[in-house]
Amino acid sequence: MVTMRGNIITVATCNLNQWALDFTGNVERILQSCVEAREAGASYRLGPELEICGYGAEDHFLEVDTFQHCWESLSELVDCGAASHGLLCDFGMPVLHGGVRYNARVLILDKQILMIRPKTALADSGNYRESRYFTAYKAPSSQNGISIHEETFLLPKFWQDKYGQSTAPFGTRFLQFADGITVGCESCEELWTPQAAHIDMALSGVEIIGNGSGSHHELRKLETRLELIINATKKCGGVYLYANQRGCDGGRLYFDGCAMIVCNGKVLAQAKQFDVDDVETIFATVDLDDVRSYRASIPSFGIQSSQYSVFRQAHLIYCKHLSLGSIHGVSHTLSKPIQLRIHSIEEECCLGPACWLWDYLRRSNATGFFLPLSGGADSSAVATIVGALCQLVTKACNEDPTGKVASECRRVCQKQNEDPLWIPESPRDMANIIFHTAYMATSNSSQATNVRAQLLAEVIGSCHLHIRIDQIVSAVVNVFTVTTGMKPLFRSLGGSNSEDLALQNIQARSRMVTSYLFAQLLPWVRGKSGFLLVLGSANVDEGLRGYMTKYDCSSADLNPIGAISKLDLKRMLIWASQKYNYGVLNDIANAQPTAELVPIQGGANDGDHSQSDEDDMGMTYEELGYFGRLRKLSRCGPVSM
Repeated sequence: MVTMRGNIITVATCNLNQWALDFTGNVERILQSCVEAREAGASYRLGPELEICGYGAEDHFLEVDTFQHCWESLSELVDCGAASHGLLCDFGMPVLHGGVRYNARVLILDKQILMIRPKTALADSGNYRESRYFTAYKAPSSQNGISIHEETFLLPKFWQDKYGQSTAPFGTRFLQFADGITVGCESCEELWTPQAAHIDMALSGVEIIGNGSGSHHELRKLETRLELIINATKKCGGVYLYANQRGCDGGRLYFDGCAMIVCNGKVLAQAKQFDVDDVETIFATVDLDDVRSYRASIPSFGIQSSQYSVFRQAHLIYCKHLSLGSIHGVSHTLSKPIQLRIHSIEEECCLGPACWLWDYLRRSNATGFFLPLSGGADSSAVATIVGALCQLVTKACNEDPTGKVASECRRVCQKQNEDPLWIPESPRDMANIIFHTAYMATSNSSQATNVRAQLLAEVIGSCHLHIRIDQIVSAVVNVFTVTTGMKPLFRSLGGSNSEDLALQNIQARSRMVTSYLFAQLLPWVRGKSGFLLVLGSANVDEGLRGYMTKYDCSSADLNPIGAISKLDLKRMLIWASQKYNYGVLNDIANAQPTAELVPIQGGANDGDHSQSDEDDMGMTYEELGYFGRLRKLSRCGPVSM
């Protein structure tokens, strides 16, 4: 659709892979998003929550240095024309005001700070602890209950000297420009609260609302996020932009991006949820007359909005010398609604951890991963996730051999000095360089799991080893026997439950000790420098039940499946068998789960093991997964369950 009307504006938002306290890298990525927004003709660019310092700075938010570095980084951004002249930039950073730390948005246009907007509702549930670092802003009120928004923020002295601006408006306010366009802010958690900020802003006439967020990945969380944004604009009208962090911010969370632009309940643009690119900018062109017409067509909206004149006057900042919209009379193609892209649960279980592992690998300066691969569903799921990582990175390298992902791949694979344009020929090629697996056999291991582990390693491409650890286990048991004069036996050979459990656990713990030895030395064996990150493979059901050996798979450097249930992992294996042509995963998904830590009945060593996880636990994985959902999602205690 081509239009000649004058209330046209192009807006942009982004996914950014920011890193805690990586001020130099964060500025570079922010600038790239600003350049991409400008190239798209945008007048407004929105960035993620706390994008300048990184969301995961944690207790560094308690340090004054962090705030100072953020102002210095902001100055770098303003000095670059791409992030200042003619582009309204909405940046996320912490601000210290009146001796109080706030999680804030800073809106800048033409090197002038137009507004600093502090967050009013902090995220404190689940993985979030924002009130440890920040205070939720509460605006002062007059006697009649209308907020007074005349607070001003005293800008740093260097900022005053450099830009000639000494103060900036501070509070839950919104901007109106000379061409009538109004812009407001909402921050992450505020979208989820019952009394959401966007309702007051919409009823006050704000047409464009930007939400800079730091939202981590949970299964099906994207659907809830989309539902909230779509319903907000369907009920109130308006243009809603959502920006998010992407990737691993240095902690255990994965931020799943999926920036989006929604207008009047319709999605106009949606960024990827799982990807290895550091920056992804999306944009949309809208006619604000459509917003005004949409709102005017809802009688109840008009009735409630008419009661907001005093509120609007108290919150409005009028930028009479600045305009945002496109030039009147210039033709523009308006953005059309798009079909939503929502991943299946199987895709989420695989792609989220894969992207997280890639970030952790490249930023830890490790040489690769080491995984004890037993041939069972859990360790095979972890191997599959690493295989998906290699698929994603290789695809990105082939699409742009000179890009950032290709450059990082060369560095991680230690190929940058051999060939400045090297990229992996295939995902298997990359896996053989960075991924190391080992089947750690004892006399209790079966031939069936050995074969499955070897077949999976072959299709993924890992550097695979077969290690026998019987000598290690025997040596430890002999130390006990020499010291105490007692020799423990398995229960099937006449021993007690305590003896049986101790003999099982020493096998499992020996595997992890061996894993760290090989993880430290395998790069040296292969003529490389560095170390390998040891991957664990304990699923969330086993953690809930306590069915694991302490300091076995529970003590690895990273556990990509620690929040995923057994049944979801099996479904993921079946999906991946088709997606990546890893045919052996079907056999693994359908095999009986077994720890293989006790002697095989009859001494056979060519079939499935007689030990069963479900028999040991006294319940099936299906039952255990159901108990987990009752406990986690329904918040049931033992009686309620």
